[in-house]
Amino acid sequence: MAQKATVRTTYEIERTLQPIYSGGSIALSADGRILAASLGEDVLLTDLTNGKELGRAEGDGESITALALTPSASHLILCSRSLSMRIYALNPSDTADDTIELELLRTLRPHTSPVVTLATDRTGTLVGTGGADGVIKVWDIRAGYTTHTFHGHGGVVSALHFFEVEVAEGEDASENNKKRKRGTSRQAEAESEFAQGETQIQYRLASGAEDGKIRIWDLHKRKSIAVLDSHVSVVRSLQYSPQEKVLISGSRDKTLILWDSHRWKAQRTIAALEGIESAGFVADGQVVYSGGEHGRIRLWSVTTGQELTQEQEPGIETDEIANILYHSSLPYLISVHADQVLNFHSLRSVEPPFVEETLDPLPMFRRISGTHDEVIDIAYVGRDKSLLALNTNSEDIRIVTLNESDFTGDATQGRYFGADVGLLKGHEDIVICLDVDWSGHWLVTGAKDNTARLWRLDPENDSYTCAAVLTGHAESLGAIALPHSIPQESSAAYTDPLSHPPPYIVTGSQDRTVKRWDVTKEVKQKLRAKYTRKAHDKDINAIDIDPSGSLFASASQDRTVKIYSATEGEAIGVLRGHRRGVWTVKFAPKDSQVPNSGNKGLIATGSGDKTVKIWSLADYSCLLTLEGHSNSVLKLAWLPYRPIDTRDKRGPQLASAAGDGLVKIWDSLSGDAMSTLDNHTDRVWALVAHPSTSALVSGGGDSVITFWRDTTSATLSAATSAETQRVELDQKLNNYAHAGNYRDAIVLALQMDQPGRLFALFKSVVETEQPDADSLSGLLAVDDVLAHLADEQLYTLLLRLRDWNTNIRTAHVAQKVLWTIVKSYPAERLAGLRPQGKVGAKGSLKDVLDAIRAYSERHYKRVEDLVDESYLLDFTLREMDEVGGEVDSGGGVKGRGA
Repeated sequence: MAQKATVRTTYEIERTLQPIYSGGSIALSADGRILAASLGEDVLLTDLTNGKELGRAEGDGESITALALTPSASHLILCSRSLSMRIYALNPSDTADDTIELELLRTLRPHTSPVVTLATDRTGTLVGTGGADGVIKVWDIRAGYTTHTFHGHGGVVSALHFFEVEVAEGEDASENNKKRKRGTSRQAEAESEFAQGETQIQYRLASGAEDGKIRIWDLHKRKSIAVLDSHVSVVRSLQYSPQEKVLISGSRDKTLILWDSHRWKAQRTIAALEGIESAGFVADGQVVYSGGEHGRIRLWSVTTGQELTQEQEPGIETDEIANILYHSSLPYLISVHADQVLNFHSLRSVEPPFVEETLDPLPMFRRISGTHDEVIDIAYVGRDKSLLALNTNSEDIRIVTLNESDFTGDATQGRYFGADVGLLKGHEDIVICLDVDWSGHWLVTGAKDNTARLWRLDPENDSYTCAAVLTGHAESLGAIALPHSIPQESSAAYTDPLSHPPPYIVTGSQDRTVKRWDVTKEVKQKLRAKYTRKAHDKDINAIDIDPSGSLFASASQDRTVKIYSATEGEAIGVLRGHRRGVWTVKFAPKDSQVPNSGNKGLIATGSGDKTVKIWSLADYSCLLTLEGHSNSVLKLAWLPYRPIDTRDKRGPQLASAAGDGLVKIWDSLSGDAMSTLDNHTDRVWALVAHPSTSALVSGGGDSVITFWRDTTSATLSAATSAETQRVELDQKLNNYAHAGNYRDAIVLALQMDQPGRLFALFKSVVETEQPDADSLSGLLAVDDVLAHLADEQLYTLLLRLRDWNTNIRTAHVAQKVLWTIVKSYPAERLAGLRPQGKVGAKGSLKDVLDAIRAYSERHYKRVEDLVDESYLLDFTLREMDEVGGEVDSGGGVKGRGA
């Protein structure tokens, strides 16, 4: 029996790649390890050395307006549009390694309007809040109370910065002396000069507002000591250099201003010619960095105000820099862009001692995508399939690594699972489709810019280059494909795929044509189409090439799929049957043969009519229609055909992804849905199967990429083992019952959760012909078992008694066992029982006892009625005996004397 377990396809989530930043506020710890970033209504803490989630602060239903992280990452402060401010203490978790527990210390209402900006001081003791009402408050982070409240700004406070200055102790006294008479003795002047020679550290707060004004606040005197009025637009950034004793301010009026902290006068104005979003100091205050709407990091000399970096071409709108994260202890800075991308820039070229000279733009050595946006398409790339190419609704293709061994523990490297290692730039509009050849070294992409590109991928040398551009379609490309046939192992194309590009490319466009492009060994930068064919009456959504490379298929919104000769481009078959547009088409691998499919193989199609169809290429007939999705089927992937053993009667497996957020696994032989995978909350656009392990990767509109591991073998082994164990326990139970060992039999029946077998045991005990003297149940051994049950066993038994008590044929056994339990346990023990585990998941003890009482009262009422009826019967029989005794059979009077 254990050898007849049915093989079912099963998958489980191995891991996921999820967004870490969706725009808005962001902060970095001083050691560069912990990144705190807004993710919708939540704030996510991420370890930049390995990409893992450290912790998460759940939102309060409103969007985050500002967040701050203390330099030592001891506290996290959040402000949301709900006008609340929450302060969390960050502590290492006691239960899990490399995680952080967020302890909510307090929730405050800092302002009457949303807090727009937050800033913490160097020590992590104070936090400043700037509101949309123009009010600034300073808070003690640990105690949670206000230390300062400043009024003065007439609009939204857009920038805050704590800094420290050295002030001569006699400076205040000397200022007061100026108001007195100037006649002083030489000795008094000398004493004053001596006093001014001693300095002390004082705290200042700089604030900028949308009216362009900057105010300097003295935290000791609790007042404004200077108003800096030179900007004419929103002040976005403030930073102080203790070495140079100057304050830098950056504004959207396209200027940077250096302010002298002694006189608080403008020392130098730098015309940046771009709206500034962030600015600060590097190289011990000798160099100013800035970033803004052009999307480029620029460096400026503090002494001359001249730009040190060479002129850079402005980026596009999504390249705009929204923030720059930097701490003086880090050898790099991080630019945060409008498309939620974080770029790491090395500062080696400006390390002290710094010599002013014209510099190349800061080299970018690492890239992190905060969000994947909508994942449109994905593909395994690299010879060992250790990389993944992602099409994430943008003009660029990202290459991420899937190797755990790439982890170095260094934030500057960041080569961990899911880390960006390459970026394919070249398309001028959103990429819609992609495909990869057998080797994983050649990738083709089609985009809305009406062009396709062939990319040469050489991961070992970190080389990702565009080998050719395909220009010729009149509208955007919606489908593209490469041949997947593997060359002979002895051929040069097999041993050196980087030098042997795929022989041809097939593209399909919204212009309703398909084109074949031949690729020679010496790839030209621009290829010409070998032929162009009018294919469909509506947009072409997908193209696939068969395993032999002799056929290709195109799927269209006109509800048809056409099969073509790849050599001539002539249509040789049409698949009709879908009621809506066809979104995806996939040829089955060579080993995926099923009966009635002929020798030419199978092809699968997915449509907007929510169905998957499997067709025979022998006569183009539909073999199966698979129904189960509740929305359009968007992507298909055939799994490698790998029967487990002789018990495996499954045919080739097909995976489908749909607009309902589900991935389903189908058996192409029976048409049964073998498994449903659910981890997405939006449409699943992308689906790919690993060519050898059957692992699946799915991506969708929810920006989540899910890696699914095939657990069919493990599930089958577990089921077989469980079945074998069940058979063994069943035999053991029979042996106990046959031998009359009721003690072990009852315990085993409770453990196996077999109510029928358990009732049979109790029935044989209750109805035994020779009960033990003084036994409650009938056998003293059973009394002893029932008196020493664990709480979970006792609760389970009460549930069984409740069920048996509902039937008149089994109620007498239930009542006898219940009587034994009530007499064996004190009321306190029974009252303390609680539902546990699977059995007691529903219903409290009160519910169980109420059900037992209700049916028990019914049974006793029935017995009472029977007793009453028995008296009536006795009376009736007695009266009948008396009447029958008065008249004998001969008509005489019986019982009277003759």
